[in-house]
Amino acid sequence: MLAAVVLLPSAIAAAATTQAADVLLSQGKPVATSTTESSSYTGAKAVDGSTTTRWASAEGADPQWLRIDLGQSAAVHRVVLNWEAAYAKKYRIEVSDDGTNFTTAATVDAGDGKTDDLTGLTAHGRFVRFVGLTRATSYGYSFWEMQVFGSTDSSGDTQAPTVPAGLTAGTATATSVPLSWSAATDNVGVTGYDVLRNGTTVATSATASYTDTGLTPDTGYTYTVRARDNAGNVSAASAPITVKTAAGSAGFVLAAAGDIAERCTSSSSSCAHVKTAKLVETMNPAAVLTMGDNQYDDAHLSDFKSYYDKTWGKFKSKTHPIPGNHETYDDTPYRGYDDYFGAVAKPNGQRYYSWEMGNWHFIALDSNDFATHEFGPDEQMAWLKQDLANNKKGCVAAYWHHPRWSSGDHGDNPDSIELWNLMVANKVDLVLNGHDHDYERFVPQNADGKADANGPVEIVGGSGGASLYDLSSPHATTAKLLKTYGVLKLSMTDTSFQSQLIGVDGKVLDSSPAYTCH
Repeated sequence: MLAAVVLLPSAIAAAATTQAADVLLSQGKPVATSTTESSSYTGAKAVDGSTTTRWASAEGADPQWLRIDLGQSAAVHRVVLNWEAAYAKKYRIEVSDDGTNFTTAATVDAGDGKTDDLTGLTAHGRFVRFVGLTRATSYGYSFWEMQVFGSTDSSGDTQAPTVPAGLTAGTATATSVPLSWSAATDNVGVTGYDVLRNGTTVATSATASYTDTGLTPDTGYTYTVRARDNAGNVSAASAPITVKTAAGSAGFVLAAAGDIAERCTSSSSSCAHVKTAKLVETMNPAAVLTMGDNQYDDAHLSDFKSYYDKTWGKFKSKTHPIPGNHETYDDTPYRGYDDYFGAVAKPNGQRYYSWEMGNWHFIALDSNDFATHEFGPDEQMAWLKQDLANNKKGCVAAYWHHPRWSSGDHGDNPDSIELWNLMVANKVDLVLNGHDHDYERFVPQNADGKADANGPVEIVGGSGGASLYDLSSPHATTAKLLKTYGVLKLSMTDTSFQSQLIGVDGKVLDSSPAYTCH
């Protein structure tokens, strides 16, 4: 027995059957959600083709939503929801071209928890969203699968890309394997590559390279890749290769971003810090680093509690934050930041400090001292020099808000020259910054901003949720420059590090080489 359905004339025809050409469009596609009950019930599990895994929203709250990106515009004729016990009494199915502005395709106002098979739809768009309005239980919303059927605008294309050739591996570390291959070709165009480890897809890469991380030392892995096109055609898998990771420490994973919490919540589908927090949850990092401007606009304590705390606040106990310029905009500079984070942000009574994990020494700095020259940089600089001199760890990373080098809206920051030069002189391995609302990874540079393998790798990761800035021309040393939201995934071993930018759709947008510590 089907739930009662209201078909809206503006979006739905009274067709009795689904067109013969309709195919399943949603399986394996990127998913965003308003909330998840836990990392065991992510949105991706609602489109994985399995009726033993499910998405579940947070308990006790309405409304909630799950959005599927079909990857291209399509005619949507049918949606099937296979409910778990926590079903919806009332909900909507919506469709959008841009992922922001949605049109209602169908409403259900008497859900009974049985499988809902909504047919006869004539909606059109790239994004399909379930919006739960009224829960039938005290829990959240949960279904085993959400399936969207229809035909893509390029459904006439049935030709798969060529099989990727030349799959090779670079030098493997104890926890990572860098892969590259020759680009596939397609009659329309290749849109990405599936990377399979031991027969299971572990990532989708937009380019013909990928670095697999989080691996076990001294272990063999078999890899293949497949090419995809815009019509959903998939090539056969490439010839496999087997790679063995190096012996050594298993290492750990960190999540990092700056410029995070705009004053918005999960009730807004465009609220980016909700989405980046979910990336952190999926990574399950050993620690979280923030590179300043944690809360917008004036970073009052009330703002921290209303916005940052609802998303990134979930990781507060393992966060090592630093302030940005917005933390100084409170009526009393830093008051909201200090009151919210407490000893987490001032473990030694100062907003600059150091901490350690594994063979890594991490230095957290307050660059407002250097960017404004108002808060006494001499004291912090003296502390920094002594901290570097006392370090006994083999690898060093530092992070502060204002970047020395940037191709973003703010550009290069001369006030950070003294900091940067000190990092170069002390052979620091990695420097993380925010301030510019974009993502930029540089190759190792020296004090003059020239490529130099002996210098630090600088990454600007101001992509945590604040409104994005326009980009300027990249530096000669820029390895990757993107105007996008995302979170840095840092894979650290006792002797090396490797970074990836994970986009809000879960895709890897950039991968660095694996760098050996100086």
